[in-house]
Amino acid sequence: MGCLFRIRRPVPGRTVRGRGVRGRVAAARVLGCAGLACYNWWLGAALRGTPGSSGSGLFSDLEAVGSPEAALFDRLDVAAGLLLLAALLLLDPPPRTGLRAARQLLVVFAVAAAVGGWSPLQCPEGLSAACRAAEWQLRLGWGHYAHIAAGITEFLAGTAAAVVLWRRDRSPPVLPIRCAVVALALGYPLLGVTYLTDRLGAFVEPVFFLSFTATVAVVLFRPGPG
Repeated sequence: MGCLFRIRRPVPGRTVRGRGVRGRVAAARVLGCAGLACYNWWLGAALRGTPGSSGSGLFSDLEAVGSPEAALFDRLDVAAGLLLLAALLLLDPPPRTGLRAARQLLVVFAVAAAVGGWSPLQCPEGLSAACRAAEWQLRLGWGHYAHIAAGITEFLAGTAAAVVLWRRDRSPPVLPIRCAVVALALGYPLLGVTYLTDRLGAFVEPVFFLSFTATVAVVLFRPGPG
């Protein structure tokens, strides 16, 4: 009587490759979580109070030269950017175009975060009218403007990544990305009001930090081969 079932032996090459992919994904997620922890240093600062009177300043102002813990926060930004960059580059290229585009945008986001920490603000623009005046008159060092350019790039890349995931990749989890996009849509007008009125910046800025954190986390933990 012949054997009714044929035992399929695992192909050694596939097994080794599968283990390698899983190992890279695990390493990427560990690095990514560490990077997000560094990126959200503002949570620790918030526990000790908001910058400025009634939260009028931005958490970014705490990174300005002369602030008590500016050097620490700048290093945390650099570490966050480098860790997130390493995490994103460890992952295999995803087959879905939406996820691939979002990951590429987040690579730009990570580089911008690192550059922003490497080139600190020369003065707290959200807390000092004299600093803002000097800024508009281009009387500050190049590092100050590099920080601003990096911050703008970080926000645009993070926002674009969230929108791309929302529009072009419907695989789960969907709810965090929807919440992030809604929060960003509400946050940008509020951020404009903050810059015009110098009020409530410490309450508006975290909306962006949390939205970008959710976007990165979804990319890192979304199921798939990468």
